[in-house]
Amino acid sequence: MRSPTLRRAPRSYKQASLGSGFIIDPQGLVLTNYHVVEKASRINVKLDSGRVLDARVVGTDPQTDLAVLKIQASNVPYLRLADSNHTEVGDWVLAFGSPFGLQKTMTAGIISAKGRVIGAGPYDDFLQTDAAINRGNSGGPLVNLQGEVVGINTLILSEGGGWEGVGFAIPSSTAAGVYQQLARSGKVSRGWLGISLEEVTPSLAQRFGLREDARGALVTEVVQGSPAARAGMHSGDVIVAIDGQGVQTARDVSLAVADARPGSPLHLGLLREGRRMALDVRLGERPADLAER
Repeated sequence: MRSPTLRRAPRSYKQASLGSGFIIDPQGLVLTNYHVVEKASRINVKLDSGRVLDARVVGTDPQTDLAVLKIQASNVPYLRLADSNHTEVGDWVLAFGSPFGLQKTMTAGIISAKGRVIGAGPYDDFLQTDAAINRGNSGGPLVNLQGEVVGINTLILSEGGGWEGVGFAIPSSTAAGVYQQLARSGKVSRGWLGISLEEVTPSLAQRFGLREDARGALVTEVVQGSPAARAGMHSGDVIVAIDGQGVQTARDVSLAVADARPGSPLHLGLLREGRRMALDVRLGERPADLAER
């Protein structure tokens, strides 16, 4: 008869992680990255004064990697969001956070580029900066020289895992709308057209009888029963304008639709078989399990 094999019971481990954030409302609302709190069973927030407070998650938006927390505090100092659309390449900025656990760290740099698409998510529109950002900076503010937040430090591009002069921040113009919805309802509702898009390349322009230098977003599929279908949009249409603003890429359409609330109207400028036309669409709400359009 064989003796039973003794096995140790598996151990459960708890691991602490560190990120950054900033108070965005005097009643104790904190804005940070979703990935900072994604797997947290307990969240503590350490204020500049040294006080440590428990925090709860008010809402998260994995699509933009943003989260709003609430601490039990009131009348606390807070930061204001600037309009990052007015930020220019070359503007000086300051990054705040706790890289490697080194609290109250400030680094300086400039806005290196705007509108970066790096494959991090469906609504990529990052500010690029050379202000040093490292592990622990995630969720911290990127501020202009007036002390207003123009971005939320989120990630770096690095071959070796350390700082190499290329960091990315979610622009405050994106964060503002997400924050307002999370603070109000704990979730983000986005507009939905129900179409698939491609960039208008010179070869596609020739195929659809457009000028070689044509720009816009080519509709390759219209989902049956979607807001686009009900409005009369066709596969092969090229979206060239939204509410009077020119469309250069498919991403322009995705961002505009995502920024609009469900039920709101959009006035689209189209090219159909080489002829310009207008189409009014009332947006639906994007299902959670669908792609960004």
